[in-house]
Amino acid sequence: MALFDAPAQEVQFQARRAEREAGPWVQRLARLGYAAKGVVYIIIGGLAAQAAFSPAEDIEGSQGAMASILRQPHGKVLLGIVALGLAGYVLWRAVQAIRDPEHKGGGLKGTATRIGYAISAVLHAGLTLEAVRLLRGGAGGGGGNGAQHWTAMVMEKPFGRIAVGVAGAGILAFGIYELVKAYRGADLDKRLALQGSGVATRRRVVALARAGMAARGVVFGIIGWLVIQAARQFEAAQAQGLQGALVTLRQQSYGAYLLGAVALGLIAYGLFQLVKARFRVIRAT
Repeated sequence: MALFDAPAQEVQFQARRAEREAGPWVQRLARLGYAAKGVVYIIIGGLAAQAAFSPAEDIEGSQGAMASILRQPHGKVLLGIVALGLAGYVLWRAVQAIRDPEHKGGGLKGTATRIGYAISAVLHAGLTLEAVRLLRGGAGGGGGNGAQHWTAMVMEKPFGRIAVGVAGAGILAFGIYELVKAYRGADLDKRLALQGSGVATRRRVVALARAGMAARGVVFGIIGWLVIQAARQFEAAQAQGLQGALVTLRQQSYGAYLLGAVALGLIAYGLFQLVKARFRVIRAT
């Protein structure tokens, strides 16, 4: 048995050593990822704020935000940094889902949280690929077309409508969860290294987090509701992404004010991500 134990122990030792050596790089990429995510949300919120009181202004989603980065001076360099950051965020979410460095555990709540990390990794991987596609000269995709495309594909399969309905309910539940967190406002700065900061600073950080999560809760709630409607009516065109959700907001009574408020919330969420990029406690191993 000792003959077999020694190689196995050596493999375990080498794996742990590799993990320790990779840890600092994962942390740096995770911080760059939070920063990139923050920049994208700030741009989305800024574009939505412009569109709120200008009917002629088109509402843009995440793809439109990245396209606007590309149009700036040195846009390719800036978008390349954002793409690298988003890739780093994907890596960090994958580490959180697989390795569980923050000890969420294997219970119902911990498993659900880790599944959420995995879904976040997949979604941000799509954003990363979109950024790379723009860098290579591809045209930006529409915010609602992707949602409609995937909804149509899934609904063509057996039990597809049920799957789409369940997915919509999950997105709606996540939106409600974000709203509840924003309302409670508890522990939103729990994993931030703000021990040396004053009470006023911590309150500002929590205020940014609450405004951002409330805005995200509204947006994801609308997306989930529209996906449910697509399943109920068996019509993929009902499904929308972020861009479609913002357009839906503007179409409501007092839509300009609603969209303006959500736009400011999305900017606040982006600023909160920048705070995370600097102060988030990240344990990659």
